[in-house]
Amino acid sequence: MKMNRIKEALQEKVLTQVWLAEHLGKSFKMVNAYACNRKQPSLETLFLIADLLDIEVADLLVAKKNIRN
Repeated sequence: MKMNRIKEALQEKVLTQVWLAEHLGKSFKMVNAYACNRKQPSLETLFLIADLLDIEVADLLVAKKNIRN
């Protein structure tokens, strides 16, 4: 189930998951799990990601009506 747009936001900013992992202080494996929607970041981490990417938190989320199981 796709709940976040982290992967797309990184692509739009021409940034990599490695870059994000380094700036978050998390492993690449964890950031990749976020980007591939295998795991969802905590709200605190989501806000930090939005800050690093200079976008609104809402821009990282998939609208409820667009979530498919």
